[in-house]
Formats: sequence, C-alpha cells, structure tokens
Amino acid sequence: MEINEAKKLIINNATPIKGEKEEIVIVNALGRICAETITSPFSVPNFPKSAMDGYAVKSSDVQTASKDNPVSLKVVDELLAGDYKQIRYEQGTAVRVMTGALVPEGYDAVIKQEDTDYREDIVSVYTNIEPYVNYCKVGEDIAVNETVISPGTLITRSHIGVLASLGIEKIKVEPQPVVGVICTGSELVSLQEEPKPGQIYSSISYMLQANLNKYDIKTKVAICSDDADLIARTITEMSESCHIVITTGGASVGKKDLIPDVLDSIGATKLFYRANIKPGTPTMGSVLGGTIILSLSGNPYAALCNFDYYFWDLLAHITGNSSFKSLWAKASLADDYPKKEKTKRFLRARLDNDQVFLSKVNKSSVISNMYDCNCYVLVDENRTYSAGDEADILIIK
Repeated sequence: MEINEAKKLIINNATPIKGEKEEIVIVNALGRICAETITSPFSVPNFPKSAMDGYAVKSSDVQTASKDNPVSLKVVDELLAGDYKQIRYEQGTAVRVMTGALVPEGYDAVIKQEDTDYREDIVSVYTNIEPYVNYCKVGEDIAVNETVISPGTLITRSHIGVLASLGIEKIKVEPQPVVGVICTGSELVSLQEEPKPGQIYSSISYMLQANLNKYDIKTKVAICSDDADLIARTITEMSESCHIVITTGGASVGKKDLIPDVLDSIGATKLFYRANIKPGTPTMGSVLGGTIILSLSGNPYAALCNFDYYFWDLLAHITGNSSFKSLWAKASLADDYPKKEKTKRFLRARLDNDQVFLSKVNKSSVISNMYDCNCYVLVDENRTYSAGDEADILIIK
C-alpha cells in the first residue's frame, strides 16, 4: 500500500479524544491545548510608557531642535519604571524617564538621552521628534477585550507570557493525549537492567518517550519479551487507557515476529500491513476498540522515520489541533543520489539554506549519525537524483 493511503486509513479510523476539560496553572500548560476563549481584561500596556531611557517631551516643543540649534527644556521631575506621580504638563518642560516608566499626560514622545546633554535641571535637546516616537501607547500590545487565545490553540511559552501579563493564573485545557509505547523483543532490556549476552538496551522506547514528553503527551511504556500472551495482554490493557498505541518490533515475517498474529488473536481490525516505503516496509496499522495501534519496525531508524511520518498527523486528527501536523517542504538536493530504489525511501538529511545535504550512512540500525539531521528526504522509486533536483522534505519535529 502507498504510505499516503495507509496514513489516511489510520486517520479515518481514529477516534477523536473526548473527556473532561481540566483547569491548570499556566506554568503547567506548555504543550497543552486550550479549551476556552481567553480575552484580555485590560489593555497591555494599560498606561503610556517610555520605550527608551531619556526625556518625555511634547513633540511640538522641540520641532526646531538640532545639534546646532538645541532647544532647552525645564526638567520638572523624574520617573523610574514602576513610579507613579501626577505630573501636569506645561509648555517648555520635560520629565526624565527610564525605559518602562509611565509617560505623564500631555507628553507625547520620548527623546533618547543620547540626543541631549543629560542635564537634570535644564536639558538641551539636539533633535526634533514626531509624536509617539519611543512611546508605547495604551493597548499597543493587547487591546482590552481582545481575544488572545482561541479554543484549540497549542499553548506555547509566548501564550504563557501573554497570560501572565494579563494576570491570568489558570486556564482550561483539553484532556491530555495518552500514548502507549510497547517495545517487543526478548533481546531488549531497560536502563535499570544489566544486559545478558545477546541482549541490548531498548533505545527506541526512550527516544519515543522523550519526543512525546516534549509536547506534554502522557506516555505509558512497556518492554515485552517475545511472549505472545504477554504482548496480547499489554496491547489490550494499553488500548483501554491510551488514545494511540505504538508497538515496535515483531511486525515482519521472522520466527519471533508475533505482532500480526497477536493482533488477530485479540480482535484488532487490520487497516494495512506492509507499505511502499523503506525502511519500515512491515509497518502495520490496526484499530482495537477505537484505539489506533501503529506497529513499527524494531530497527531504531526505521521506527523513528515511520513514527514521524504517521504519528503527528494522527495526533493532529484526534486532538483537533493542526499545529501537530507534519511539516513538509520542497528543497533542492546538494548531493547526487544515483541509486535507483525499488520502493520509496526515507533518507536522513540536513536542511540548510534551502539545500538538503544527505547523510552518508542510511542503515536502519544506525542512529548516532542523526545528531546533525533535521529532516528526511522522501525519494521516489525507479528514479535517480542529481544535485540540484527538487525533493520532498519531511521536517523532524
């Protein structure tokens, strides 16, 4: 099956997340999805303030000012950031102000201190200025009653900064996605175990969990030996408590590749098995009780690139949040790729200044050379590529 058709199948059979909305403090909201419309209770800033260290002036008082013909103004007071004084404007006066300080009523611009002689009683101004230069108007950032976050927005640190500036400590968010990760193989052990001869640490489970944690997605992780009953119980239990279950290993045609038969035995509906892609041809998509089960290769690179291809669009669908979607681009290759592939292939690469540089090694079991990779190149079957050819690029999230 073509990979785009396989992805459509799992998305069309996925159940959107439902559940009670949760109210949380904003410092815990990074990566969560907003569940309410948030409007500004006041303007930001809610008073006119200086954007510079200098002197608040009435612009009309300094229209003739120049280096050769300075204008002298009486300095009537000084305001630091956080100060408040009622200062009445009088023609021919200035107020010494620091960055962030309130600009008193009647003064409509701020002369930078570098354009003055810095004096504290009578200041000489060496340049003219237009109204509202170096001056932050009320509501310049956010207007009162303005919608600042809409339902369905993925909360970023910038959103949290805006909420804090508005004095909003808590917001309502959608239920947190829960993803199960099951790595199968009797050769795998966790970092808390000592590998026996023939065993290895389960790198895939840690990579996927860390990637999911970055987006504040709750994870449940299990490492299962090649035991059909154990795998069946683990998949069944996770399908009942997770919105998506990812399995790695055991999906091919070897003696211990148990996943296809296990999924049949627990009543999962097979959506696709085997796709026109390398690495990861044995990838399998199933659904069990409304939960999508995405079964990936046990080879680390094969698991990662197919996870990136299928998972993010699936997550965007079940959460209703398009910001999770995969990011694709087109860019020209900096290198030749003369090999004619029999299937589509993901090549690890680095996108830099609209050019894509291919990695020299693309073995499915190798991940150490992905340090410098930030994308995959999707090459088509039955064609060769030369430097300068355009290709489809999947950005690594």
